[in-house]
Amino acid sequence: MTALQLLLGLVLLVAGGEALVRGSVAVAQRMGVSPMLIGLTLVGFGTSTPELVTSLQAALIGAPGVAVGNVVGSNIANILLILGVAAVILPMATTKEAFRRDGTVLVGVSILLLGIALTGTLSRWVGILFLGLLVAYTIYTYFTERQTESASAVVHAAEANDVADLPPRDMGYGLGFVFIVGGIAAVVYGASLLVEAALVIARAAGLSEAVIGLTLVALGTSLPELVTSVMAAIRKHTDVAFGNIIGSNIFNILGIAGITAVVSPISIPPEIVHFDIWIMVATALLLAVFATTGWRVNRWEGAALLACYAGYIAVQLSPSARALLGIA
Repeated sequence: MTALQLLLGLVLLVAGGEALVRGSVAVAQRMGVSPMLIGLTLVGFGTSTPELVTSLQAALIGAPGVAVGNVVGSNIANILLILGVAAVILPMATTKEAFRRDGTVLVGVSILLLGIALTGTLSRWVGILFLGLLVAYTIYTYFTERQTESASAVVHAAEANDVADLPPRDMGYGLGFVFIVGGIAAVVYGASLLVEAALVIARAAGLSEAVIGLTLVALGTSLPELVTSVMAAIRKHTDVAFGNIIGSNIFNILGIAGITAVVSPISIPPEIVHFDIWIMVATALLLAVFATTGWRVNRWEGAALLACYAGYIAVQLSPSARALLGIA
């Protein structure tokens, strides 16, 4: 029964997130909003809705390990697993101007989260700070893109290119709002099922909530990004895949961790502070190294990312390995 609940939760999260994105984009297009702005606000938020709702749900029911682990684990999975898979399919190219700005922001906010995690708490004031930084980043990228239209920003240009194929062309306001409402309902209910089932599995398997949040829940809520990036690689839209990863990771830290902390301040589990948050920062730095050597992530680099993720998961699921590293 728990396995069925877990599966249903994952399905609802993916389907709900997809419906929310499609409905939001359709309504925005009917309103005449620019594709760049759609990608920044609606698509970026929509694809991260599963992570947001799951972390909020976990925080509200008193499962901080799942709430924080979902953000940290999703960021690790996005780079090591999702970008790794996409790069193996087709090398992921970016531009110097785009990665210098958005990649630098990703590394910066990852280090910022690490520094705050060392205090042991994501307070309400930290959440407000994160949301303020997200708004500032959004405004900054909007104006820099308008001033330099030829320099295609990683996050916005990638998502804007992806937007064109998202909604049915004949979707009107009514159907668009139905997709939005239905998507939100599916995501909220799916997140509830997922968190409850994950906690049951954690207790039965003797694993901590943090481990479940960092692995099972993080993977489940990252499925929309995985599908999008793999399909983008297959269709040879590498900017879409790369942009989805960078944008999602920035939003996970500033938006999801920020909103969750404002709603319900979180105590960060010691095992995440001592190990996983450092891995998250290391993956961001590794991505920066790979991306700036030729401004692309090659197939062998993608394979290396996948190997790193396999090792990370092996450590998470091995009590002896975790004990050896002092994170049991």
